[in-house]
Amino acid sequence: MSRTSVNVRAAEVADASVLRELWNEILRRGTPEEQVADVRRLISECEGHKGRSIAVAELDGVVAGAVLLEATTLSPLNLEPTVLAVSPHVLPAFRRRGVGTALIDAAARFAETQGIGTVATAAMANSRDANRFMARLSLTPQATLRAATTSAVRAKLSARRSVTRQRGSRQIDKVLAARRVGREHAHN
Repeated sequence: MSRTSVNVRAAEVADASVLRELWNEILRRGTPEEQVADVRRLISECEGHKGRSIAVAELDGVVAGAVLLEATTLSPLNLEPTVLAVSPHVLPAFRRRGVGTALIDAAARFAETQGIGTVATAAMANSRDANRFMARLSLTPQATLRAATTSAVRAKLSARRSVTRQRGSRQIDKVLAARRVGREHAHN
């Protein structure tokens, strides 16, 4: 089977609907119209921005995948210049046809044009195929990003404080009981 050539280009506002479909799982919650508006805003912000771009991969003239590229630092604490390849994603019908490779190649080319020596990306934790693909390209795990709603974190913190208070009072009870036993033995 011969591979069809993958063409990678900058995203255009007309791509917003298909990019919304592609990134649906990672966009903010909202209506499809709100998500398309968010993607349009992202595309507009990338136009003419030297340090940010959305690369769209086409196969036979059809959008098959995309990645948002941003020149940044490895983290707010580690100021090593890095190109962050945000959500390189390929539509299911186009997987295993070189689209993902073309997207990561676009990230490497973007890094080279920026004079940056590091490319970083993230894959969904539950996406075994994506994580294996990234590993085959020498991208190693650096951190685990975890997220939860603020209310869920607050609820868990409150529950932990309650348990800690209970444990703390039990600990004091044990210390006081041991002292009583020690005094009783000293009087006998």
